Amino acid sequence: MPQNTPTLKQLGWTSDLEQAFKAFSLEGLIPARVIAEHRSAYDVICANGAYLAEVSGTFRRAAKKSKAEFPAVGDWAALSFDPRGLRQKIHGLLPRKAVLSRLDPGGKEEQVIAANIDTVFVVLGLDGDYNLKRLERYLAAARAGGAAAVVILNKTDLDPGAGSKTEEIRGLGFEAPVLPLDSMKLTGYEALNAYITAGRTIVLVGSSGAGKSTIINNLMGSNLQRIASVREDDSRGRHTTTGRKLFLLPASGALLIDTPGMRGLELWAETGAVDETFEDIHALAAECRFGNCSHSNEPGCAVRAALEAGTLDSAHYDNYLKLRAETTFLKSKTDIAERLKRKDHAKKISKAIKEIFRKRPEI
Repeated sequence: MPQNTPTLKQLGWTSDLEQAFKAFSLEGLIPARVIAEHRSAYDVICANGAYLAEVSGTFRRAAKKSKAEFPAVGDWAALSFDPRGLRQKIHGLLPRKAVLSRLDPGGKEEQVIAANIDTVFVVLGLDGDYNLKRLERYLAAARAGGAAAVVILNKTDLDPGAGSKTEEIRGLGFEAPVLPLDSMKLTGYEALNAYITAGRTIVLVGSSGAGKSTIINNLMGSNLQRIASVREDDSRGRHTTTGRKLFLLPASGALLIDTPGMRGLELWAETGAVDETFEDIHALAAECRFGNCSHSNEPGCAVRAALEAGTLDSAHYDNYLKLRAETTFLKSKTDIAERLKRKDHAKKISKAIKEIFRKRPEI
C-alpha cells in the first residue's frame, strides 16, 4: 500500500457497508479491510492505520469447519483494536459481495482467492501463455462468484498474430471484453482504464510470467512489484508474488488484488455458472427440439447441427463438456461429504444421549 495509509472510503467503504456493520459497532468493534494474507495472520487497514491481525479464538472455533469462512484478501473484517497489541483481533466478517474461488489443492472444499470484488482481469501472455481452455476456466470461475470479467491479451508486441487471437476469443461469444495490451510500449491502457474506476475492486489472475505485476506497476506508476530481469530465451520478466495483496491505484482510486501465478484452477462452481459462461452453447441448446436434449443423437439438436456445420468450434464444445462434468462431479462429492458429516454428527449425539442414560441413577 502507499506510504500514506488510505482511508476506509478509499478502500471501498460505503454507507451500505456501514449499515451492515451496525451490529458489530454495538459490540465496540471497528471495520478493517484485509489487504494481504499470511500463513496465520493478515495485514489489515482500519481508521487507525495499518496493522497485523489474527482471528480470535471464538472466530477460529466457529470457522474451523471450512477454510472459506476464514478471512481472504478483500474481506471487510470486524476488529477489536488495542493500540498496545502486537496483533489486532478479527471477530467476524461482513457478508461477501462477490468472490473468486477455486477448489482447494486438497480437493475437498472451497478456497476463496479474493473477496468483495467487482471485476476479474484474466491476463494471458502472448509469448507462450495463450491457452483458451484455461481462459474458459477462469471465466467460469468469475461467473460462479458473481463478478464481471475482462480478458487482457498482454505482450502483443511479441506475437504478430495478436490481432487474430483477439478476434478468435471475441468470436467464441463470451460476454467478457477482450483488450490487447503492450505493457512495454504502454499501448492499450486507455481501453483498460475504462474498467478501472474509483472504489472498484479488481483481481488479476493468470499464469506466472503473464505480466500481471508489470501491469500493476504501470497502473501504479512505480516499480511496486519487484520484477526479475528478463530472460532472453522467452522475453519474460518473472516476478515474485508469493501471496495475494491488495493495492490502491492512486490515479484512479480503484483497488487491485494481485495473485500468485496459477496454472491450475479447479472450479468451485454450480453447473449453471458453466452454462452461463458458454453463452453461445447455452443459446444453441435453447433451440433444440427437446428441452432435455443431451446433444448426442436426438433429432432436431441445434448443438450437433452447429458442430457439423462448423459454426461451433469442437474444442470449445469439448471444454464446455469437461467443465460441466467437473462441476457435476464436485456437487456429488460435496453432497456425499455433507451427508457423511451429518451422519457423524448424529452418531455423536446418539452416543452422548446413551452416555447420559447409562450414568443416570436408577429410581
